[in-house]
Amino acid sequence: MPSTTAKRVAGVIVGVVVVQLVMLVAFSWPAARSAPRDLPIVVAGPQASAVAQRIEQERPGAFDVTTLPDERSAREALADRDAYGAIVTTPQGPRMLVASAASPAVAQLLRQIAQNMAPAGAPAASVDPAASVDDVVAADPDDPRGAGFGALALPLVMSSLAAAVIVSFALRGIASQATAVAGIAVLGGACAAWLAQDWLSVLPGAYLTVAGTMALAIASVAGMITGLVAVLGRPGVALGALMFLLLGNPLSGASSAPEMLPQPWGEVGQWLPPGAAATLLRSVAFFDGAKAGAPLGVLLGWIVLGALLMVLGGLRGRRAEPAATPSGAPAPAH
Repeated sequence: MPSTTAKRVAGVIVGVVVVQLVMLVAFSWPAARSAPRDLPIVVAGPQASAVAQRIEQERPGAFDVTTLPDERSAREALADRDAYGAIVTTPQGPRMLVASAASPAVAQLLRQIAQNMAPAGAPAASVDPAASVDDVVAADPDDPRGAGFGALALPLVMSSLAAAVIVSFALRGIASQATAVAGIAVLGGACAAWLAQDWLSVLPGAYLTVAGTMALAIASVAGMITGLVAVLGRPGVALGALMFLLLGNPLSGASSAPEMLPQPWGEVGQWLPPGAAATLLRSVAFFDGAKAGAPLGVLLGWIVLGALLMVLGGLRGRRAEPAATPSGAPAPAH
C-alpha cells in the first residue's frame, strides 16, 4: 500500500473513532451525571422556613428552595412553572406536590423524597407514599414517564438536518431555499404534531399551538444549517450537526430537566433549538404557555440568524459570478 494511501486510511480510521467517542460522550455523559442542581422547589406552610433549612443542609446545592405562605400559592408556583415541586407543611405532616408534566423524571425524584416524609411517630412501612403526593399538573396519561416526549427531540433535529442538506444542494437561490425551508417547517410541524397528539398520544394542548412550536423548531435548525452551508459550503453541514445534534440534543433536557444536567451545560442547552423547543412544547402543551417567552425568543433568534446567513451567502455568490464569467467566456473575435 503506497504511503500516501496508508496515511489517508489511517486518517479516516482515527477521524471516525474520534467522532464515535465524541458521540458517546455527548449522549451518555449528561445521562450518567444526571442529578438535581439548584432544582427550583417550594416549601409552604407554617413550618416552611425550618423545612427549607433542613433541605439545604441535607442536600446542599441540589435544590433552590423558595418559601411561600400556603398551599394555594405553592400550587400557583407549579402551574406557572416557577418550581418543579412543593412541600406543604401541615399539622398532619408534610405533603408533596409535583408537576410531572414539567418533568416526569423530577417528579419521580420528588416522590422518592416524599417516602421519607412520614409524620412523626408513624413507622415508615405504614405510610403510603402515593397518599402524600399530589400531581398538580400531570403528564399525559398515555406517556406518564415522558419517554415518548423525550424521544421527540432527536428525530426533529435529524430530519431538519437532512432537510437542510437537501435544500442546500438541490436548490439554488435565496428565494427558493427560504421558501423550501418555510414549507418544510410548516408541513413538517403539522405532521409531527398530528403524529405526537393523535397517533402517539404523548402531547395534549391545542393542535395549532403544538404544530406551530414544532414548525419553529424545524425552521430554526433547517434554516440555520442552510445558512451555514450558504456561507461556509459543505463544512456548514458538519458545524450544524455539531451544534444541534451532538450538543443540542443531549443537552436539551427533554427527557429530564435542564437542572438535572451538569452545569453550565444544562443552561447552554436551553440556548440551542432542541432545548428551547422542548421547553416551549412543555409550556404550550401542559402549562397554558407559562414561561414560553424565553424559549420562543431563542427559536426566533436562530431563525433570524439562519435567514441572515442565507442572505449573506446569496450576496457572496452573486459577487463571485461576475468574476468567474470572463474566464469561462469565449475570447472576443478580432
